[in-house]
Amino acid sequence: MGLTPTISVGRQHVEAYGDGGFRVSGKRWQGSVLVFREQNIAWPVKTFAEIEIVHLMPVIEPADPGLKIEILLLGCGRQMALVGPDLRAHLRNSGISIEPMDTGDACRTYNVLANENRKVAVALIAIQ
Repeated sequence: MGLTPTISVGRQHVEAYGDGGFRVSGKRWQGSVLVFREQNIAWPVKTFAEIEIVHLMPVIEPADPGLKIEILLLGCGRQMALVGPDLRAHLRNSGISIEPMDTGDACRTYNVLANENRKVAVALIAIQ
């Protein structure tokens, strides 16, 4: 499905999702992806059930301190799912609020918040 966001210069934006991947700022990503305002990282997660803290370490402890975020949107797949209390607490202790939603809503919400220059990233699980 295509998305038509208003885009700030220099910001990553999710243009489309589906068919097992995403188009982010003109580049096709096959599979799941972490999208930061300035860069993207392939994400090995295929289903919501397999998410562990280790999968979110690029968000919790980014290699580039400039990628530090305050809000993590989680695109759970076709349907929103609840994040477990341990994962939520670990993120909160790292200064990050997590907001789970279905993947489509996460793409759209990320585009809006990134355009507002919020410290946001989105973890997107690919859907067919």
